Amino acid sequence: MDAITLLKNDHAEVRTLLGDLEATTSRAVKKRSELVVKIDALLKAHTTIEEEIFYPAFKAAGEKGDDDKMYFEALEEHRAAGELVLPDLLATDVGSEQFSGRAKVLKELIEHHAGEEEKEMFPRAKKLLSREDLNSLGEQLEARKQELLA
Repeated sequence: MDAITLLKNDHAEVRTLLGDLEATTSRAVKKRSELVVKIDALLKAHTTIEEEIFYPAFKAAGEKGDDDKMYFEALEEHRAAGELVLPDLLATDVGSEQFSGRAKVLKELIEHHAGEEEKEMFPRAKKLLSREDLNSLGEQLEARKQELLA
């Protein structure tokens, strides 16, 4: 599977889980707990493979200017989600209304980030990288993802 297909599949899976989480009520403590653990694991694996493998390949193939801007913005969005919003959510009582608000903020942030990647970065990557490069990156991404989720 090529890199872009793998990353888009990850986006779809996380969007579904975040939608499921947003649909829960404060009474669904067990379901919320299970979902947030899954979301945490998937987001950490996804951001790691992007930052270790995909983004560096994109940056190396890219041109200065807009490509660099896209690269650094994506990293900052990862930082906002991974170091600020997600840790706050994980530290919040799953039975609280505050949890609902934080889950919604995380969902909106992830949807924005994934949407930008899919509309801007991925089409650009298809122009910058060959089919062979994307397939090779896909294999590397998948192997590293399995390692992280094990």
